[in-house]
Amino acid sequence: MAKPHVNDRGFIRCPCNRCINNVQHQLEVLETHIHRFGFMFDYNEWIYHGENVNAASNSNVPQPSSGVHDRDEMFEVLEDIISNDAEVDQLGSQSSNVQYDDLFTTLNSKLYPGVMNKWTNKSFDELLKLLKLAFPKMDLVESHYEAKKLMTKMGLGYQSIHVCKNDCALFWNENSTSKTCPVCSESRWKMQAGRRTGKNVPHKVLRYFPLAPRLKRLFATSKIAKLMRWHRAGKSTDDNVMRHPVDGRAWKDFDRKHPVFADDVRNVRLGLAADGFNPFNNMSISYSMWPVVMKTYNLPPWLCMKPEYLMLSLLIPGPQSPGKDMDVFLRPLIEELKELWENGIDTRDAGNDRKVFKMRAALLWTVNDFPTRSSLFGWSGQGYKACPTCNEDTPSMRVIGKTAYFGHRHFLPSTHRWRSNLDFDGRTERKRPPRRFSSVDIMDQLRRVKTTIPGKHPNYGGVKRKRGDDELNWRKKSIFYELPYWAEIELKHNLDVMHIEKNICDSLLGTLMGDPHKSKDTDNARRDLQNLGIRSELHLYEDGNKLMKPAAEYTFSEANRRKFFRFVRSVKFPDGFASNLSKNVAKNDSRIVGLKSHDCHVIMQRLLPVGCWSLVNKTISSTIIELCTFFNQLCARTVNVTDMVKAQDQLVIILCKLERIFPPAFFDIMIHLVLHLPEEAILGGPVYMRWMYPFERYLKRLKDYVRNAAKPEGSISEGYVVDEALTFCSRYFDDIETRFNRPDRNDDGIHRTRRLFIYAMNRVHAPEVTHELLSLASKSNIVVSSYPACIVNGVRFVTHARDVRLKTQNSGVSVPGTENEIFYGQLQEILEFSYLNDFSVVLFNESYKDDQFILASQAQQVFYVEDPSRGPNWRVVQHVNHRSIWDITEDGMSDIDLLQDNSSSNFTLFVDLGNLPQINLQRNDGDVIPIV
Repeated sequence: MAKPHVNDRGFIRCPCNRCINNVQHQLEVLETHIHRFGFMFDYNEWIYHGENVNAASNSNVPQPSSGVHDRDEMFEVLEDIISNDAEVDQLGSQSSNVQYDDLFTTLNSKLYPGVMNKWTNKSFDELLKLLKLAFPKMDLVESHYEAKKLMTKMGLGYQSIHVCKNDCALFWNENSTSKTCPVCSESRWKMQAGRRTGKNVPHKVLRYFPLAPRLKRLFATSKIAKLMRWHRAGKSTDDNVMRHPVDGRAWKDFDRKHPVFADDVRNVRLGLAADGFNPFNNMSISYSMWPVVMKTYNLPPWLCMKPEYLMLSLLIPGPQSPGKDMDVFLRPLIEELKELWENGIDTRDAGNDRKVFKMRAALLWTVNDFPTRSSLFGWSGQGYKACPTCNEDTPSMRVIGKTAYFGHRHFLPSTHRWRSNLDFDGRTERKRPPRRFSSVDIMDQLRRVKTTIPGKHPNYGGVKRKRGDDELNWRKKSIFYELPYWAEIELKHNLDVMHIEKNICDSLLGTLMGDPHKSKDTDNARRDLQNLGIRSELHLYEDGNKLMKPAAEYTFSEANRRKFFRFVRSVKFPDGFASNLSKNVAKNDSRIVGLKSHDCHVIMQRLLPVGCWSLVNKTISSTIIELCTFFNQLCARTVNVTDMVKAQDQLVIILCKLERIFPPAFFDIMIHLVLHLPEEAILGGPVYMRWMYPFERYLKRLKDYVRNAAKPEGSISEGYVVDEALTFCSRYFDDIETRFNRPDRNDDGIHRTRRLFIYAMNRVHAPEVTHELLSLASKSNIVVSSYPACIVNGVRFVTHARDVRLKTQNSGVSVPGTENEIFYGQLQEILEFSYLNDFSVVLFNESYKDDQFILASQAQQVFYVEDPSRGPNWRVVQHVNHRSIWDITEDGMSDIDLLQDNSSSNFTLFVDLGNLPQINLQRNDGDVIPIV
C-alpha cells in the first residue's frame, strides 16, 4: 500500500516506534525498522502512506512535526547524520544503526511530563544538578561527560595522543602501548623523585580532531553540500581575472596533473594554517600553544574564510614552541590526508539525493608567517640564503651586527644601466639574474639533506649540528613531502602579506619618524655607509669630543613629524572600517605607538601616501607612494593577472630606488620578500584568502575558550567541540536567531527587487501594476520625514551635521554622473517620502550642488582625509568597498577586511624609469644628532 507513495528519491516516512513519522527512509529500511522497533502506537489511519481520510477525522492521528515552529529540529540533525554515514547499510541491517539507538531514545523522550524537548544546550553539570533537584521527574543526562559521549557519536569529538616530554615521538599507532619514548627512552609518564606518580599522567597531550568526519558533515546538510560545488560554477570566465583561488595558476596546474581528482567537483581542496599564541591574558607568562587550522576552498569567497568553516585539526601543547619538531605533531594529520587522497572515504551527498560518493581531499598549500614557514617548509629563514624562493641566489650582504638583503640590481636585465651605477653600494653589479628553481631542483637539494633525529633531548635531537655546504639552508625534509602530490605543487607555502606589510610599515614609519627604538637609521647603519664608501654626506663625524650624526633627508624634521601626527589624529574612518588611530598618537604629537597589523594595513594603503608627499623629498615620497600603490593592487578583492605581471617588473625598480635612498641595514628579509608577492598572487589568486587575518582572529576565539588556566589545552578542546556542535545544529534552527541568520550590525532588512515598468502601466489591472507603482503614481504624504542617519544595503550613512560630533566619518557620498564623471559631496539631509500602502522613497541631499537630490540606492560611500600638502581646506577622496557588497551573482556575506577594492586595476602603479637622480641625502635644515 505504501510503495506507490514514495517521493522522487525513493524515501517515505517511517511509522516505527523510533522514527514516529519524523524520519524518512527507503522501503527496505522502513520494513526492517518496523520488524525491529515495532509499529507506531495510535497510527491507525495511514494518512502518510496512501490512506484517504476526512480532515475532521484526523484530529487524533499522530502528526509528524512539519511546521517550522512545531518540529523538533534535532530530528533533522540526526537524520542528516545517519544518512551521511555511508556505513549504514542500504538494506537497513539490524546491526547498522545500533550506535544511534540511544540518540533516538533520548530525542524521543520527554524532558518533563507534558513538556516537549525545547531546552537549550546548557549542559553544565551544575545546571543539570539544579534541574534534577527542581524537577525530580525530569529525564536528563547525568553529566556533561554523558552529553559529550552522545556528541562523539555524531563525529563531534577529538583524540588525545600522548607526546614525549622532549617532543621526540607520539605514543600513537605502533607506539600507543609503549611506556618509554622510542627515541630518547624517557618515561611516558610524569615522575616525582624518580618514581611514577600514583596516577598515570602524561607529560604532554596532543589533541587531534579527525578531519574526515568534519568534511563529511559539510555534505550532510543540503545547503552546504550545494555550496561545496561553487568553485566549478563560480570561477571566472576571464583568464585575466582572479577572484577565487580556483582562478589561480596553481589550482589549474593541479587539475591538469590530476584529472581524475579534478573530475569530481565534490573533491575537497584544503588549506592549512598554523601559528603560536599565548592563551593567557598575562603576557609576562611565557607560553606558546600551536593550533593547526584547516580551511575549505570549495566554498564561495564570502564563506570561505568565515570562522564557522574553519576546522581545528591539531592543538599542539605548550609551553614551548615545537620549532623544528613540528613534523612530529603533524603525523596524524598527514596520515589522514594520505588516506583521503589515496582511498577517499564514502560520503553521502545531501545535495544530490543523498547518493554515496567517494570523497577525496588534497592539501593545496599552507598559510603562515615567515618563522612558522621555516618550521613547516624546512628552509631556514635566517642567514645569507634566507629567501626560500631565491634559494641560494638570495641577494644578501653582511653589515654591522646583522645580515642585510641588499643588492636587488641583479634582478635587472644584464644590460640595464643601473648595474654599472656606483651610487648603490660602491660596486658594479655583475651577477646574473637569479634562477628559477623547479620542483626537480628542490627534490635534488633535499636528497642531500641529512636525516636528523627529532626532539629536544640534549643527547639526541637537541644536539646542534652544523649544516654542510651542500645542504644550503635546508634543516630537514618536510613531512608534507610524504603526500604523493606535494612535490609537484607550484605554490606550497604562501608568504603572509599581513606580516610582511606590517613589518614594512613599522620600518618605514620608524625610520621616517626617527624613532630611536624602531628606526633602521642607526649609528651602525651610518658606519655601514662609511665602510662601503658611499653617501659621504651621511657619515658620522667628530665635533670636538662628540660624535655627530647628520640628519638624513629620509627622516622628518621635528615640525614635519608633528604635522604628520596631527594629520593621522585628524583622520576619521567610516563605521567598521578601521580602529580609531587618534588613540595611538601621543597627546603631544611626538610619537605613534601600539599599532596593530590592521592599523599598519590602513596606514600603508590610505594614509602614508597622502601624509608623506609634502614632508620629505619628492623623489623619496614618490618611491614610498609607488610601494604603497603596489599593496593597494595586491590586496584588491579582484586581481588582474596583467597587473601582477607588470608589478613584478616594477617592484625591482622600486626596490632599487629604495636601495639608493635608505642604508643597507634598512633591508631586512621582509623588504626582499615583497618581490615575490606578485608571482604568488598569479599562482594562488586574491590575497584575502591566503593571509593570516582570519586565522589571527580565530586564535582570539580559541583564547576565549580558556576557563581553567592550569589546563589551557583541555579548555580549548572542550570549548571548541561544544561550539562546533552548536554551530552544526544551528544550521537547522530557522525560527530562532543563530550565527547563520543573525542580521548584520548594519542590516537594513530584506528588500524585494523587481523591474518597475512605470510607463507601461495598464489601468485595467494588468499584472505589471504593483502596489509600488500605484503608490508612486499617487501623491506622497505632505509630511516628509527627516533623519540624521540611515542604513542602505548594509552601509551606514550619517548626515554631516551629526558626523562632526562622532569619531567616525559616514557622511561622504559619491554618485556617478550621466557622462561617466563622478560627483563627490557630503550628505546634508536624509528625507523619506511616504506613499500609499506603507511604501516610501528615501532621498539624499548632497552638498556638491544646492537642492540636488539622489536616490539613496544610488549613493556610494567615500571618506575624506586632509591633504597636508595643500592646506586644511583640501581633501583627498578615499573609496570604500564594504564587506557585504560583492560583485558576484550569488548573495553572501564576508568577514574579510573592508580595505579591499573591487579590482587591482583601480590603482595605477607607475614607476619612473628615468635616470637615478643625484640626491643629497643630508637634510638641509642643519639638524644634527649628537651621539653620546
